[in-house]
Amino acid sequence: MLECVVNVSEGRDRNVLDLLVDSVGADLLDLHSDPHHHRSVFTLVGTDAPRRLTRVATKMLDLRDHDGAHPRLGAVDVVPFVPLEGATMDDAVRARDEFAQWAAEELGVPCFLYGSERTLPEVRRRAWRDLAPDTGASAHPTAGAICVGAREVLVAYNVWLEGADLVRAREVASLVRGPHLRALGLPVGDRVQVSMNLVAPDRMGPDAARDAVAAHTTVAGCELVGLVPEAVLGNIPRSRWAELDLREESTIEYRLRAHPRA
Repeated sequence: MLECVVNVSEGRDRNVLDLLVDSVGADLLDLHSDPHHHRSVFTLVGTDAPRRLTRVATKMLDLRDHDGAHPRLGAVDVVPFVPLEGATMDDAVRARDEFAQWAAEELGVPCFLYGSERTLPEVRRRAWRDLAPDTGASAHPTAGAICVGAREVLVAYNVWLEGADLVRAREVASLVRGPHLRALGLPVGDRVQVSMNLVAPDRMGPDAARDAVAAHTTVAGCELVGLVPEAVLGNIPRSRWAELDLREESTIEYRLRAHPRA
């Protein structure tokens, strides 16, 4: 089975989000929306739902009108395929490549690939500068481009800081950033946060990430974006779950057990 965690550049219009949710139906495991990031994260099962979501989002969203705290290249910004139990990384790469070809041919949206070739941060740095899309050519006039990946499970996680010092948030992000943790300091309304991807959550989970930030500044709260592997949750004392915005219901395995295909 493949998981696909589609990041869409829309986090404010409830009517639009409802239509996007309708497009994926029962293949939706989780939805996390943030109006300040102006971004929504759809955790999906399989390879069909990402295409349905992308088709609808490409028709409805116009990147020229977009403003939000999170960096983006496209209306549908990131489409990573992730192998779960019963699937391999080869399956994820195949799904990635087929999706990228489909998006370019059917929707006219070029795609940049990431995975073993390059990381997502590298794509963001180099796209349209010294890196051409892997499928398609010029940017779609309203939808931009899509970063399509094949990767292992990661955990998206935000740590809110006391106060509104963006310079400090960016300093802290640079201090905690490392091989298992990607981090950005972002303004979110009248607050700031260190927004993180835990790319090896079995080695550095939400508890360690939160504590790394707390070693440099005062933490005001935590936020899980999407889902977390059950094994990662099991490595964290239950007494810390509430503090870290974690719960059994937020694991990939819990949602899969409730999925109609289970």
